[in-house]
Amino acid sequence: MDLSNRTVLIVGGTSGIGRELARRFAAAGSTVAVGGRSPEALSKLAGEGFGTFDIDVTDSTSVASARDAVLARYPELDTVVTMSGVMLPEDLRHPAHFEVAETTIDTNLLGTIRVIDAFTPHLVQRGTGTFITVTSGIAFLPFPPMPSYAASKAAVHAYSEALRAQLDGTGVGVVELVPPAVATASQEMVNPHALPLDDFATEVMHLLSENPTPHEILVKGVLMHRWAERDGTYDDLVAQRSQALAMLPGREG
Repeated sequence: MDLSNRTVLIVGGTSGIGRELARRFAAAGSTVAVGGRSPEALSKLAGEGFGTFDIDVTDSTSVASARDAVLARYPELDTVVTMSGVMLPEDLRHPAHFEVAETTIDTNLLGTIRVIDAFTPHLVQRGTGTFITVTSGIAFLPFPPMPSYAASKAAVHAYSEALRAQLDGTGVGVVELVPPAVATASQEMVNPHALPLDDFATEVMHLLSENPTPHEILVKGVLMHRWAERDGTYDDLVAQRSQALAMLPGREG
């Protein structure tokens, strides 16, 4: 992927990994637009020179409206990154968790599908372009306190694989970004092993620039998650991660 000459939309790029990738693409020479829900964050990014668009991936009307606005301003759009996501704990012993599950699936999985559906006709008509979906190491090695998050990311992985197969021959590629724990949104306070954002972004941009671009962008810090089943470490790692269930209210004992 030539990072110096892309026209990129990052949906969910108003903070964390998405915002850093927006800055990295721009620094490499690409034209970058960012979509999100926070007016304050979008305003700050506009001040940095990014195109900004209000978009709520849980609302099909909002997605369609943003798509139209983006393509009117950036008719040469060739790269769409779907970053939007929520990561929420759930106690499956309590029926009240279902609301969290609905929110998680609607945002992480259906939100990804809505964005992809909105831009697929444009990219296919161009005959070239790239979707970058975002999953997680947790898609391959569940974190038991966040079951619907793990399920949603595993689903996006499977969806990305199917999308790549269905778009084969159209000139539109599908790249899956698989982050480990990255030190954003105070993750480093919860997980001291979280990868520094700068290091993560540097490795991601290097992998994206490889020829050919890998189908999965796997930084070194996520390999233990991605290949746990193959390496025979899966059961032990899930057992270790299950100790975090003590973080759920009423589970301390």
